Amino acid sequence: MAIKKDLSVDYLGVKCENPFFLSSSPVGGNYDMVAKAYKAGWGGVFFKTVGIFVADECSPRFDITRKEDTPWLGFKNMEQISDKPTEKNFDFMYRLKKDFPDKVMVATIMGSSESEWKQLAKMCDEAGVPLIEGNFSCPQMTSHAMGSDVGTNPELVKKYCEAVTSTTKIPFIAKMTPNITSMEVPARAALEGGAAAVSCINTIKSISNIDFENMTAMPVVNGKSSISGYSGAAVKPIALRFCANLLQDEIVGKRDLSGIGGIETWKDAAEFLALGCKTVQVTTAIMQYGYRIVEDMISGLSHFMDERGFDNLEQFIGCALPNIIPAEEANALINEFKDIGVI
Repeated sequence: MAIKKDLSVDYLGVKCENPFFLSSSPVGGNYDMVAKAYKAGWGGVFFKTVGIFVADECSPRFDITRKEDTPWLGFKNMEQISDKPTEKNFDFMYRLKKDFPDKVMVATIMGSSESEWKQLAKMCDEAGVPLIEGNFSCPQMTSHAMGSDVGTNPELVKKYCEAVTSTTKIPFIAKMTPNITSMEVPARAALEGGAAAVSCINTIKSISNIDFENMTAMPVVNGKSSISGYSGAAVKPIALRFCANLLQDEIVGKRDLSGIGGIETWKDAAEFLALGCKTVQVTTAIMQYGYRIVEDMISGLSHFMDERGFDNLEQFIGCALPNIIPAEEANALINEFKDIGVI
């Protein structure tokens, strides 16, 4: 039996019909892809990262890791930002905003200098998007002036956030890299630079497999390969950890967080929401199962909320966070129970 629950969320002042978004990736990189996602039921899309730099992609650029009979456990990609002209991408976003006014379009951008970030911010204004995400986290850019090399430098994160937020009033979301020890440091820098919120995680730098014929990593491109980003179900525990760290931070935790990393099912999504994420982003699962996987996510989350007595999503978001405590507090709790003879 179909159960309908209120899955709407207010994300940075933007009304979303549900928390399910495509993350910035190849599955949301042109008009037709995004239109298909909207029609399938996704609440919004973080459009594939757009820059002044137009990527010249290698091929092949994907690899997977398997475990026993699973199609794949993790997914490695050497994808960069969009390989389409900058103006064309913004035209896609402009048309999608007009044709699907009830859906949320987030422009994801990446510059290599202050002037480029400002130029991209102006183009976001012209396209009329309600939200902007800044990609400070792509692990396989060909320039050290972009991607995760910037995301591990709090001074640059702050500087580029200031470039965007001084140019446009559109709420700006800084996408964090997991290729760092303490994500709270660049996240705070982003907020100091005027960002309204952060999102996390992007892919994790990896070598998925070794090809013994060519004696290099996979995928093999003309006999060579490189370290690049890892996603899929295998990264979910790491993503949940970083989300919890940010949400428990006294500064970052006061802002809306969009959670990303290994979300394949409604239960995966519910775990991120239970920590306190306002929206969740998906890519690798779409590559496996198609855009209509969102139908299962909507149905599953609605049934779960009905069973637990939640009328709307806002009642559920963040319920688990207070019960995640530092290890030393957990040890003290165990000793307390020992003292009173409970264990």
